[in-house]
Amino acid sequence: MSTQVPRLLAGLVDDAAVFPPGSATLPDAVTAHRRHRAARYADLVGPLLLPASAIAAGDLSDLVDPAEGYVVGLIGDTGIERLPHALSFLPDGVTARQVEVAVAKRGEDPQPGLTELVKLAEQWRDTQVYAEIPLTFGLMGALDTVAGARAAGLPIAAKFRTGGLAAELFPTPVELAAVICACRDRELPFKLTAGLHHAIRHRDPETAFTHHGFVNVLAATLAATEGVEVDAVAELLAATDPVRPVERVRAHRDAERPLWVGYGSCSISDPLTDLIRLGLVNGGVEK
Repeated sequence: MSTQVPRLLAGLVDDAAVFPPGSATLPDAVTAHRRHRAARYADLVGPLLLPASAIAAGDLSDLVDPAEGYVVGLIGDTGIERLPHALSFLPDGVTARQVEVAVAKRGEDPQPGLTELVKLAEQWRDTQVYAEIPLTFGLMGALDTVAGARAAGLPIAAKFRTGGLAAELFPTPVELAAVICACRDRELPFKLTAGLHHAIRHRDPETAFTHHGFVNVLAATLAATEGVEVDAVAELLAATDPVRPVERVRAHRDAERPLWVGYGSCSISDPLTDLIRLGLVNGGVEK
């Protein structure tokens, strides 16, 4: 049976194979990404995410054919000021569809970094820019800045961290619901990163961290765009029983996904397997 990816899930999962915890080598990631793009589930998969440091080092040059039209997303691990340098090292035939970078550390004022990133976005009219904003000090003001720049025609949107190596990097359902609703109120698309390893909210037995589920997030975003307020959105995020989130997602499977652009995963097979198990995608997993 061929895998059929509904419109709602198109491009949901960017290929973050080189990032932890997967940490694939760049040659292996490039080869695997070609396989994903040719697979029956290709419509689920976004671009291959690569660190700016690898691009600037020229590590990609010998791995791609200029004629194949390879598409990547650039993750600014070297900081905002080094992004133009990394982009200048993209090999022929490789296009950066998106650039993603943190504008501040937790507890820092995000506005100075946002100011610099907005200036770069003015130069990159054909590249989507994502400003990773900490879910701490200055968040709402930062969202206003991003929304204002976007309203002025710049290709910029928000990005938030939903997991990591410390408990404080996992927002509570209420915190994440508030952010989703804040983006809704500003008509601001957003991406998420880290921690979304499975479809439904769950506790990792090794770390004891409770992870958000990506189907929970999708159901919560759908609810928010329908006008549901923070408490009810948080209930969908907090659900560990898949019934309510899955029912809401299934009801909208033929619609375009609102607001939530997607997220990066070091595994493509894990989210695909979950979606098949929940009956949201038909077909088998490519080996």
